[in-house]
Amino acid sequence: METHSHSMRNLFAQLGLPSEDADIARFIETHGPLPEPARLADAPFWSPAQATFLREEILVDADWAEVIDHLNAALHPAH
Repeated sequence: METHSHSMRNLFAQLGLPSEDADIARFIETHGPLPEPARLADAPFWSPAQATFLREEILVDADWAEVIDHLNAALHPAH
């Protein structure tokens, strides 16, 4: 089985969002921090399709799961 390593830029493009580094940083600054224990896919700023994608990719531990975890960490406050 072939696995792929996706970048944050790839994830943002997949979600239909601007995907340049500055766009990603602005998104994280604008939408974070998420309160604990809010799950990333439940955040109010996702469209239904985006939320479904995030949920499903984590649920099946797909190739996207690692980069989705990185976005989740970026949007939650540090402990």
